[in-house]
Amino acid sequence: MLVTPLVAIPFAVAGDQVTSDVRTGPIPAANGEWGYPQAGGYFKGRGYGVNPSNRCSYCTEMHHGYDMAQGCGSTIYAAGPGIAIVAGSYQNYGNAVVIDHGHGLVSIYGHMQWGSLLVQQGQGVTAGTPLGKEGTTGRSYGCHLHFEMRQDGVPFDPQPFLAARGLPLQ
Repeated sequence: MLVTPLVAIPFAVAGDQVTSDVRTGPIPAANGEWGYPQAGGYFKGRGYGVNPSNRCSYCTEMHHGYDMAQGCGSTIYAAGPGIAIVAGSYQNYGNAVVIDHGHGLVSIYGHMQWGSLLVQQGQGVTAGTPLGKEGTTGRSYGCHLHFEMRQDGVPFDPQPFLAARGLPLQ
C-alpha cells in the first residue's frame, strides 16, 4: 500500500469566500483517486451506527456519518472525484457540500462555516480539492466535519469504504 500526499490541490474560489490560502499546513494523504477529507491528525467524534450522544439533545442514536474534528476553521477536502451537486445550505447539515461520484455514490461534508465554501454547485473536484472550513452549522454541537457516504440514497459506513482503498480512518 502506498499512501502519498497530494502535492497539487486544485480549487476555485466562488462568490463570498474566506480569503486565506487553504494550501498552507498539512495536505491530505491520498491513494489513487481517493483521499482523506482532512489533512493530518484529527479527533474522532461519533462514528457510524448506533451512537448515543449525551451532549446533544436533538441528535438521534443512529448516526449516519463519521465525525472528525481538527478545530474550527480547519480545511475540509474532497475525498474522491466527482461533481459538487450541493454547495450551501443543506438540510440538517448546515453549510455543506455534496459530491456525486457517479453510479449512485455520493459523499456529504456537513457543518462547514458560513462563507467558507471554496466550490460551487456543478464544479468538478478530485481527491484533495479544498471544499471549505470546519464549523458548527446546522444541527451540530461543536466544530467538526460530518463526513457521510451514501449509495443510491442509503447511508453506509465510510470507514470500511476508505480502508478498502488503503485509507483507514482512526
